[in-house]
Amino acid sequence: MDYKKTPAPDNTITRDMMSMAEETGNVYETVRIIGKRANEISVDIKQELGKKLQEFSSVNDSLEEIFENREQIEISRYFERIPKPTLIATQEFLDHEIYYRNLLKDKVEEL
Repeated sequence: MDYKKTPAPDNTITRDMMSMAEETGNVYETVRIIGKRANEISVDIKQELGKKLQEFSSVNDSLEEIFENREQIEISRYFERIPKPTLIATQEFLDHEIYYRNLLKDKVEEL
């Protein structure tokens, strides 16, 4: 997924947690959902960055052979401009793009 194109803000903004928690009924559950999604996004971004930077790795790296690679610098700058995973996850939660369920609530409702 191209996280640069998400409508998430680049900077942290103040949010009303009580309005965010209306959907789940619990502030802590809302934070847990957003936190788990942020971890998933973080892993995805880290894997994508690792794949792109691995193209530039060489077998015989020594201190004398290390030099600046413009493409590698541009890739690093691109990933630095991506909004933080918590901001992306919060925006996805507010846009109802995250599917979640509470297994304990489901079991109680079945009884």
